[in-house]
Amino acid sequence: MPELPEVETVAQGLRRRALGRRIASVEVRHASVIGGSAEEFATTLATRKLANVLRKGKAIAVELTSENGSPPRFLLVRLGMTGQLTVAPHEAPIELHTHVIMALDDGREELRFRDIRRFGRLRSLTAQELEKVFGALGPDAQRVTEQEFQAAMRRRKGAIKSWLMNQNLVAGLGNIYADEALFEARIHPLSQPGRVSADRARLLFKSVRKVLGRAVNLGGTTFSDYMDLEGRPGAFLNKLRVYQHTGEPCRRCGHAIRRIVIAGRSSHFCPRCQPRPRAVAKMRGPRKTAK
Repeated sequence: MPELPEVETVAQGLRRRALGRRIASVEVRHASVIGGSAEEFATTLATRKLANVLRKGKAIAVELTSENGSPPRFLLVRLGMTGQLTVAPHEAPIELHTHVIMALDDGREELRFRDIRRFGRLRSLTAQELEKVFGALGPDAQRVTEQEFQAAMRRRKGAIKSWLMNQNLVAGLGNIYADEALFEARIHPLSQPGRVSADRARLLFKSVRKVLGRAVNLGGTTFSDYMDLEGRPGAFLNKLRVYQHTGEPCRRCGHAIRRIVIAGRSSHFCPRCQPRPRAVAKMRGPRKTAK
């Protein structure tokens, strides 16, 4: 599933290729990917100009202004698991599972939203509606301050891996980069946030920022579906040090990477670099491990 680096890469592509351009027309080919009325979605976005691109966590909001002075609308984009937002020439073949096509300017190029599993969503929002959506998210993982980060950790008793992925606390991290940040900080995924020392919490904060920065610089991680705005895969896959490396030697110490399942999600870690603390979070159901 695309996480902050992948979504930020798409947002950067929109800033380069689409700012200042106008949405000439909107074609909704499959209404299930539209939040709310597909007809309202199309009519409220058509003829508007792309004025700004915002991002918080895994959500993109494109500000769209109108020449008649009406209040701006915002195109909210959530890529879900397999969503792709790309810019393509009008004459390029339309790929299977392309659900929304937004013609730009004179129609020579189009923004296309493709989603095989259709878990992604596009919505047309007012400024007030967008404020509620963004307000429900915690601080963005790239912009959160150290004080906010440590404050959100206090008195938390669940697994720190799950805490990192809770979008209401810190927005943007998912399975991939939570594993990588914990490895960078040498913290076991079952550690309890409230029991992590201030020094270790500071290290985790820096590790989150470092891992996300590296991934953004390389355009994110592509396993199968993720593409940037111009249809290119991310280049961070070969930089992953623990995620989906079960059984392989740790690049730091040589010990075999292990996998456990926390709240239904795989967690990858090095048992030597990330020693299990005495007090760990309770796990629901039997713990699954893989060597």
